[in-house]
Amino acid sequence: MDSGERRIVLTYAPTRRAGDGLAALLDLDDRLGETLRTTTEPMLGQIRLQWWHDALCALDSAPPPAEPVLEGVARHVLSEGIAGAMVAEIVDGWQMLLQEQLDEAALHGFAGRGRQLFGLAARLANADPGDPAGRAGEGWALADVALRLSDPAEAATARRMAEDALAEATKLRWSRNGRALGAMAHLARLDLAGVAPGAPKRTGRALWHRMTGR
Repeated sequence: MDSGERRIVLTYAPTRRAGDGLAALLDLDDRLGETLRTTTEPMLGQIRLQWWHDALCALDSAPPPAEPVLEGVARHVLSEGIAGAMVAEIVDGWQMLLQEQLDEAALHGFAGRGRQLFGLAARLANADPGDPAGRAGEGWALADVALRLSDPAEAATARRMAEDALAEATKLRWSRNGRALGAMAHLARLDLAGVAPGAPKRTGRALWHRMTGR
């Protein structure tokens, strides 16, 4: 999902506040991913991610520092009654990528990144409890990493897990309030299928989901 698709998906949120909350969570996720991509030493990566974890937890008892991502989380997520410690669980998922071997157990832990992000976004949107936000988030996160891993075996395991989760998440009809997240799940499936961002098929698929929930 490129920046253009993200802007479109955010308009699927039921309210401006829900859209702003989802945007803040995605901005945080982007920053965490960038933190790992720009870190060559696992120990340094752990230290940097731990800083984010601690900074998010600290939002529960103090105003955010002068850091745009943390300010966005405080303004658009914590203001809706969600604790910083809950947002920090997204960091826990990213930390799994620091393991030497990404076996199925490690990848399941990494999938928690998406499960928590989508769960919080569903809460902000007041989505229906029947929406498969958790599985959609797992599949979204695993699809993302499957396309980035250099080890063929690890990439294949992540892809299989992503396909399973996304198949479950996209076979159901989503509530209107959850359709921003449902659209992200459908776009993740197209990522795995090799359909590049900006392709008409992606735009049409997202629009169909917005109209029907399918």
